[in-house]
Amino acid sequence: MSHVSGVGRAKFEAKGMIGRAGIGSHAAPSKCSASRLLLALLGFLGVLVFLGLGIWQLERRVWKLDLIARVDQRIHAPVVDAPGSQSWSGFSAADYEYRHVRLAGRFLGGANTLVRAVTELGGGYWVLTPMRSDRGFTVLVNRGFIPQERKALFERESGGFTPTAVVDGLLRISEPGGGFLHSNDPAANRWYSRDVDAIARARGLTDAAPYFIDAEASGAAVWPRGGLTVVSFRNSHLVYALTWFALAVMLAVALARPVFASRRLRGAAR
Repeated sequence: MSHVSGVGRAKFEAKGMIGRAGIGSHAAPSKCSASRLLLALLGFLGVLVFLGLGIWQLERRVWKLDLIARVDQRIHAPVVDAPGSQSWSGFSAADYEYRHVRLAGRFLGGANTLVRAVTELGGGYWVLTPMRSDRGFTVLVNRGFIPQERKALFERESGGFTPTAVVDGLLRISEPGGGFLHSNDPAANRWYSRDVDAIARARGLTDAAPYFIDAEASGAAVWPRGGLTVVSFRNSHLVYALTWFALAVMLAVALARPVFASRRLRGAAR
């Protein structure tokens, strides 16, 4: 009896092991299938994201081409009077920036502001001088660029600079805050951007326009040297769009490859 019981017990245990093995063999493919499904869903989401980014870049390209055309038209349009205070409510770059404008008035040379700049002539400063217009408001005029080595001489000679003048140039929108790595420091008189509001407050200007004017070229022998404004807009949106679309195609192909391989295997097995 004990021998029979031992054999029976052994058979029972063997069946139990086989049963557990069978359960494990079914569970492993189930987990593997779930992982593959999750990866496929993530991959499909990635394709949608890449396609969305590509479409967004195409939309940005349309906007950039419209901006370039609008700015080019404004730069080469006939000169018009600089907008007065009646136009400042709701003032925006889309409506006014890069208009070819004219301003007549008197410079206030004792309130010059030097803004750090790098141009084709090297490192130095933009010279922003307020002009009190004949129409009763004040506009900061970027008279041009001076190199670093001329700063001390310019500051000595410009204090009594108050001539009347007529300035033609491009209307530009304020550049608040500072540069990429430096913030404006009005208290220390250190400026890294042409922040109209901050400069007007620091210089005690009243009725200051919410824009400044980049003066036209002043001649090769004149300092500050005007006309160095570079109007250029980078337009690489088509390249970016094609890159995103290419990534979408590559990911879609990677997702589809196992499906086609599985179909080929099933076809070969028949």
